[in-house]
Amino acid sequence: MKGLKKRKSAYQKGHIAEWLAALALMTKGYRIVALRYKTKLGEIDLIARKKNLVAIIEVKARNTEIMAVDAVTATAKRRIRDATDLWLTKQPDYAHLSIRFDIVAVRPWSWPLHLKDAF
Repeated sequence: MKGLKKRKSAYQKGHIAEWLAALALMTKGYRIVALRYKTKLGEIDLIARKKNLVAIIEVKARNTEIMAVDAVTATAKRRIRDATDLWLTKQPDYAHLSIRFDIVAVRPWSWPLHLKDAF
């Protein structure tokens, strides 16, 4: 029972962090085009767009920026890239898009930190 409660708490914390990250990106002029985009190859936390730039965002709720960056493993990066490829095939203007992989670190009592070109 204790493990289930802990997982549920982590799940809720992750959703809150994703909403905070989306809000922070919108204040910077990004349009959120997908939240928790799921494919058979992986999941993308946020897909944000600013003109022809598409930012693929991995959101990490951690105590520090370094902990957030370290939490994105090589396996996670591969899955995110694979999911991005599937998303791109569905975009009619894919040939004109620039793709960037970012991390948004959501830290306690701080505004989310947007790390561009993080991987």
